[in-house]
Amino acid sequence: MLAPVLHILPLATIIRERVLPVSGKVNVHLNQRVNPTDVIAEASFAREHVLLDVARTFGISPVAADKLVRVKEGDRLPQGALVAEGGGLFARSLKAPRAGRVMIVGGGQVLMEVGDTRIELRAGLPGVVTQVLPERGVVIRTAGALIQGVWGNGRIDNGLMVSLLEKPDDVLNANRLDVSLRGSVILGGHVRDLETLKAAAELPVRGLILSSLLSPLIVSAYQMRYPIIVMDGFGAMPMNSAAFKLLTTNNKREVTVNAEHFDRYSGNRPEVIIPLPVSTEPPEPNNFETFAVGQTVRLRRPPSAGMIGTLSNLPAGLSTLPSGLRAPAAEVKLENGEIVLVPLVNMEVVG
Repeated sequence: MLAPVLHILPLATIIRERVLPVSGKVNVHLNQRVNPTDVIAEASFAREHVLLDVARTFGISPVAADKLVRVKEGDRLPQGALVAEGGGLFARSLKAPRAGRVMIVGGGQVLMEVGDTRIELRAGLPGVVTQVLPERGVVIRTAGALIQGVWGNGRIDNGLMVSLLEKPDDVLNANRLDVSLRGSVILGGHVRDLETLKAAAELPVRGLILSSLLSPLIVSAYQMRYPIIVMDGFGAMPMNSAAFKLLTTNNKREVTVNAEHFDRYSGNRPEVIIPLPVSTEPPEPNNFETFAVGQTVRLRRPPSAGMIGTLSNLPAGLSTLPSGLRAPAAEVKLENGEIVLVPLVNMEVVG
């Protein structure tokens, strides 16, 4: 059975695609080295659309109205620009209510997009551009440590990581966030109150890497303007030992916090990337592996959610679980020495 892989790696080759949500302009070229804050692509898109009904305004047929239109598709119009004009003794005109771009002309109507918003896509991580995706973005290749989590609020940033995490089950409170942490990425523990998220925003920080988060705070976490990554889940959960060890040993290093949403179909996960110098390029990690005895695994469901162990026995066929159900399962020896029988769907390989 194929197993999803949770990457917690001290060194790997990391390849990431960075793309605009709409077509735009790519500002970098193939083999160019980029820094996390470099604007690699930019675009503008309209937040609203305005339909100008020329035929109804003039009280004529759509065919006749099309002959009075003075603009064409793609035209950029300032506010008040002439869109259509009728002749006769009492000439009438129709003007653009707002500045914008003409999208469609026809059928006696003109559709405009207005309210341009500018998007700047930053590299997010240091590396080399290995592929340019015309009008959309690039593929960037780098090397370093890779630590993936289970949830992110959809934002990305980078900065110096400062650890406030002494034990895997530490709690991060607002009173631990002082002005000396301004502009840092904070490695913290469990967050259980909104005041902590707000205090981090007021500094401001460049990101929070958390062991766990109370589920009522999810909506507020989405609203924060800095990235938030949850490594293990919701509720009061300690950080898994593999992530705890790798993150704390890289304290005071520059990190990229990419809190993208978990997508089981594409394999994308929220992750922390710690760029490191290398003499030879390390291998690329696999997103899927086949379960095998001896693998390090992480359990994904209660009562052992977030715990790390070693797959010690992989029986063929179906196993009878404590609940009485039968399913493909494996015996896992946890770090505390306990051996548990776990359905394969409730675990992932760490590697």
